[in-house]
Amino acid sequence: MRITNRAFLGSVCMRIEGREGEDSLSQRAPPEVPLSHIKQKRRRSEILGGGSSSISIVIIITIIMASGVAVSDGVIKVFNEMKVRKASPGPAELSQRKKAVLFCLSEDQCAIVLEPGKEVLVGDAVPDPYAAFVALLPERDCRYALYDATYETCETKKEDLVFIFWAPENAPLKSKMIYASSKDAIKKKLTGIKHELQANSFEEVKDRCTLAEKLGGSSVVSLEGKPV
Repeated sequence: MRITNRAFLGSVCMRIEGREGEDSLSQRAPPEVPLSHIKQKRRRSEILGGGSSSISIVIIITIIMASGVAVSDGVIKVFNEMKVRKASPGPAELSQRKKAVLFCLSEDQCAIVLEPGKEVLVGDAVPDPYAAFVALLPERDCRYALYDATYETCETKKEDLVFIFWAPENAPLKSKMIYASSKDAIKKKLTGIKHELQANSFEEVKDRCTLAEKLGGSSVVSLEGKPV
C-alpha cells in the first residue's frame, strides 16, 4: 500500500515524538495507511524491549517504506545533458557544461528536484572542481548528486558520471530515512551510471581516494589532475 499524502509523514513524526497514542494516529491517518501493520510493528518493538524512541523509528520506517516519490523532469533533463558528450564542443558550450549538480527533495517532499544554484560548471574559475563540489554539500542535511569525474588510470584518461548519496551523520533522522528510502526512485531514472558513492562525513568525501576507489580502485592514479 502507498501513502498518497506525504505531508502525513511529518505529522506522524511529530505525534510519535510527542508520545500521542494510537487513537490520535488512527484519527489522522488516511485510509491508504495500513494502520494494523503499524500497530503490529509497535507491538514487535515493545516485545523486543524498545522504548518510545524505538517505536518512533519503527513507525517512521514503516510509513516511509510504504511511500513513493517522483523524480522531476528537470532532474532527468540535467542528467541527459551531462551524459551526452560531444566530440568537439565549442568553447562557450564547454564552459557551460555541468561538472557537478545537487538534487534535493521538494518542500512538500513529494519530488526529487534540482537544487537551484548548487552546481559546478566546467567554465567556473576554480582550481579544483572536486573541492568546489564538496563545498556545496550541506553540513546537516542529505542530498543526491551527480559528479562528472575526470580521472587517469595507469593506461588511459577517462570521464565518468558518478551518483553520490550524501547522508551526513548529524543530519536529522527523518531526513536520512526519507532520502535513503527514495534513492531507488532517482537511480532508476539515471540509467547507465556505473559508479555510486555514499558518504557520511566530510572527512570521507574530501578524501579523493574514496571516490577513486569507486572509479577503479588502485588502477586510478589521479583525479581532476591531482594524484591519489
